[in-house]
Amino acid sequence: MSQAFFETSVENVRERYSLATSDRLALGEPLEIQLCYGPASGRATKSISVTMRTPEDDPELAAGFLMTEGVVKDPSDIHSLEYGTPGDGPPLSVAGGLERILPHLPRRTRVVVHLSPDVKVSLATLERNFYTTSSCGVCGKASLLALQTVCPPRLPNMFSIEADVLYHLPARLREAQNIFDRTGGLHAAGLFDADGSLLGIREDVGRHNAIDKLIGAEFLADRTPLRNRLLLLSGRASFELLQKALMGGVSMVAAVGAPSSLAVQVARQFDIALVGFLRQDHFNIYHGAEHIRGIRRVIDEECGHAHEIG
Repeated sequence: MSQAFFETSVENVRERYSLATSDRLALGEPLEIQLCYGPASGRATKSISVTMRTPEDDPELAAGFLMTEGVVKDPSDIHSLEYGTPGDGPPLSVAGGLERILPHLPRRTRVVVHLSPDVKVSLATLERNFYTTSSCGVCGKASLLALQTVCPPRLPNMFSIEADVLYHLPARLREAQNIFDRTGGLHAAGLFDADGSLLGIREDVGRHNAIDKLIGAEFLADRTPLRNRLLLLSGRASFELLQKALMGGVSMVAAVGAPSSLAVQVARQFDIALVGFLRQDHFNIYHGAEHIRGIRRVIDEECGHAHEIG
């Protein structure tokens, strides 16, 4: 496992005084994901993604990416995963002189995913990699229609959780963020059950990578779809992250930050309970209030009338 941070010299300034010291920074390095697929008599290899990630859990990241992009549907679709290095094929183009800056770190810049020979691969799907990213220029309606064509079947959402349990989840996620403690610069994604038990956590400089690592680990362990599970995000809830939760079969998404408008549309269309601005004493429900127990809606603030909504 590669070290996920590195130390650099800094000037620490307090008011009008500075002190030469060192600081630990979260490591971000490019990873190329290659796909090897086709019948045994005619295998093909294709580079399908380059992502800037924290160099840990790369195989899980690759598997989660392929699963949430709809390329693979079952762990048996993946025959094997292996690391590649810059010398085993066309070099990965890295701008900015990364080798000069971090010469002491081992270079692992490529993961090759070997699919089982009988797995059918849609070249059109590969060509439109990240078709649902917020920067791709596809309108929201088209993105939602695209999700309908690739998302796995969903059963009725039976997940429910106590509000008091929800309030404690951000602190539990934060306590488990080992790399964040050393760098202060990483996103996290955590998987919880209805009792508030932390089932898994992954950290990364990229929010989408943290989720791909987390879902990829569950996928490779054959624990997907993640029904009756809550996905907690340390930042905001964007459309891309709701897409990944949908592909993983997650029943509820909670975020410390705000959701985007299209993320709310995904939650409502596919019945994913969605909570934003989750803190130790408040949160907003954007969809699925019936899945949260122990809260009372105020009808008339002057009279104090209220009724249970969860």
